Amino acid sequence: MSNDWIEAAGADSVRKVIEVAAPREIAWRVFTERMGTWWPLATHHIGKVDAVDAVLEPRAGGRWYERGKDGSTCDWGRVLLWQPTERLVLYWAIGANWQHDPALQTEVEVRFVAIGPESTRVELEHRRLDLYRDLAEQMRATLGGEGGWGALLQGFAEIAQQR
Repeated sequence: MSNDWIEAAGADSVRKVIEVAAPREIAWRVFTERMGTWWPLATHHIGKVDAVDAVLEPRAGGRWYERGKDGSTCDWGRVLLWQPTERLVLYWAIGANWQHDPALQTEVEVRFVAIGPESTRVELEHRRLDLYRDLAEQMRATLGGEGGWGALLQGFAEIAQQR
């Protein structure tokens, strides 16, 4: 696994790229089917109770949500595009106050590019951050900062390489 990040984004987006030591199909499955194994739910959840899983329903129009320890769910967004093993586009409906906001629909696009039989480049772009209006720069710094998408992808890569 490479720790080399490529960051090139405009004012309205955050972009992270990581190389994962796993075939594309495995990287895809870990990202989409096993999100709860790599998403740091203890610190990155928005529901009222402790979260025990993060779920992507595997289809365009599917929900993206966390499941609480009491069985409750809290939406994060929706699946806009589902192209297995290649590309995923989600809308992120979480406001700057870290609460679900269905009126806010920033986009998270994730691409899975095979760069060898045992290696995948995962490219993530979180865009339309201008929708945060006066808080856009703050959110860009948070999502692109130390505990943001880079750390999340690092955790994902560690789980994916274990298969």
